[in-house]
Amino acid sequence: MTIDLYPEIIRRQDLSPDKGFGTEIDEDCKTIHDATKGFGANKQRVIDTLATKDATARWKLSLRFKDLYPNDKGGNLAELMKSEFSGDFGQALTMLAMPLDEAECYMLRKATKGIGCNVSVVYSVLCGRVMEELTLVKKKFFDLYSKDLTQLMASELRGDMERLIINSLQAGEQPYDPQFHTDDKAKEDAEIIYKKGQGRWGTDEKGIFKILCAAPPEYISKISAVYTDKYGYTLWKAMEKELSGNVRDGTLHMLGMKLKPYETIAKLIKSACAGIGTDELLLTCCIIRYQHVMKDVMTAHIELFGKTVHDRVREETSGKYKEVLLAILNAAWPEHGE
Repeated sequence: MTIDLYPEIIRRQDLSPDKGFGTEIDEDCKTIHDATKGFGANKQRVIDTLATKDATARWKLSLRFKDLYPNDKGGNLAELMKSEFSGDFGQALTMLAMPLDEAECYMLRKATKGIGCNVSVVYSVLCGRVMEELTLVKKKFFDLYSKDLTQLMASELRGDMERLIINSLQAGEQPYDPQFHTDDKAKEDAEIIYKKGQGRWGTDEKGIFKILCAAPPEYISKISAVYTDKYGYTLWKAMEKELSGNVRDGTLHMLGMKLKPYETIAKLIKSACAGIGTDELLLTCCIIRYQHVMKDVMTAHIELFGKTVHDRVREETSGKYKEVLLAILNAAWPEHGE
């Protein structure tokens, strides 16, 4: 199965703040409350309290804050961060102040607001995900913004990218079933993908996406092995040859999350820093969303690029924005001497 990004407490959707939250969470809520009182917030105290927590602790913080401080922006910790801090730094704190499923909805909303759409953020959030998590994202998005996520994507995207994202949202990855995902079926689907791609004039992306989005990692591996034996290319190479632009990047990201997730995340982080100017929204989304698997991502990043993600953040960012990203990383992979 594709890796889970949500901690168990979010998948359970347990909204009982009196169960196991403990005094430490209450103390952290008070620290944030005190740090944002009066004229000028204490940025460092907020970083030290919020950015050093994992997704489970941040979920508890956001929920408990509502109970303890209902007069601070209605107890909405994310709204408090938004009102106190600005720029990329404020945006990172706002995302950290939300449960991870809510933060992903916020990321998608930010990616689709204004002129143009940040497709890298969109496909990184929606492609190569287990169906259980996608279902939570769709439900949460509607709860927060009273908009259907699938309809929003259809209105924001065009052509093959729209087909890829809509298939990801509607088809969803199936659980692996050896009785259904057989070798014979892999041969059939490999032939279908070939006929809709390399074996025809023009590529039928919709038919290809329907198979790839629903296929679990074990079955993708079977299809790729058959495809390689019969047609001389791996499935990855075939998609790289047949597709182009953002839709190629999105499709390869989806395949990568199913087959080599940690390498794929490491490459996504690098891509946020490639070219002229850093894509701060994508970089922030990556550091926050993948925090709990960052140890494995860090290993892959070092093997691929000869440097840590910390090194990349230091090269590409500055000020308090740099500090908050480094604090998130250090919570997962502490640097020596820190």
